[in-house]
Amino acid sequence: MATAQILQMRDQQARVRLQVARLEGVGKNYGQVRALVDFNFNVHAGELVALLGPNGAGKTTAIKLLLGLATPTSGRVSVFGGDPANVATHARVGAMLQVGRVPETLRVREHIDLFSSYYPNPLPITETLAIAGLEDLADRRFGDLSSGQKQRVLFALAICGNPDLLFLDEPTVGLDVEARHLLWQEIRKLLGRGKTVVLTTHYLEEADALADRIAVINKGSTIAEGSPAEIKARTGGKKIRCVTNLAPAVVKSLSGVLEVHQDRDAMVIHASQAEDVLRGLLKLDLEVSGIEVTSAGLEEAFLALTRDHAV
Repeated sequence: MATAQILQMRDQQARVRLQVARLEGVGKNYGQVRALVDFNFNVHAGELVALLGPNGAGKTTAIKLLLGLATPTSGRVSVFGGDPANVATHARVGAMLQVGRVPETLRVREHIDLFSSYYPNPLPITETLAIAGLEDLADRRFGDLSSGQKQRVLFALAICGNPDLLFLDEPTVGLDVEARHLLWQEIRKLLGRGKTVVLTTHYLEEADALADRIAVINKGSTIAEGSPAEIKARTGGKKIRCVTNLAPAVVKSLSGVLEVHQDRDAMVIHASQAEDVLRGLLKLDLEVSGIEVTSAGLEEAFLALTRDHAV
């Protein structure tokens, strides 16, 4: 291997190991409500880490702490080795959040121009518009945009300052499938330029497609952490999709069935052993049809993990 390649690999490895954000033993209380409990979360340079969890798990609280929008009740929060509330830290961070309001009367270009002025080294406006796919909407008023177009403007505002660390909270809500995949491509390009991304999403296929690492949080604590493949391996098993006249309760009583839910006219079964479940289905319902068997994915792993830690 050439010396230049070796040096490049070492540089990449060092960049990945560099810690850019950290929550260490953090507790956060809102009155009697404990949003985070002895919570630990690390973000390393150049990676995309997805923070997943059910509603109320503590994801938003963790992001607010890292953005300096809240202070911990206990523990330590650091971003780029310092206080996340520092102005110098803010200049290196971008955020796309599902909170707050954007003035409806300003045009898209005006919004980006305003937000860019807050940063010392922003991207050219034309580049920001291109990345977010907003070239044809630059002179439209924000209030006249569709929900998906508004979402792309929020993404543009998050990246316009050329931040080193980017927080994306549900970035593809309201986008159609094509627009979602185009945004995924732009996020990958940002990672290719050495940016670091923290993603929260309810689209588990999004985390599976983009994340280098996933942290699953429930009831204020981390319950699993690893690559998408490692998280999926925590559950294993198979997913069976079929059309059957059997009631879900009957199917759930079969040996090897872990979870059952109805999806339109089909039944989706998460099973530890697909063969045993299929034999049971065919024994009880000779007319079962449309059988599809696949390996359990991130969704099944997520449901199993959060179910196992439910009160």
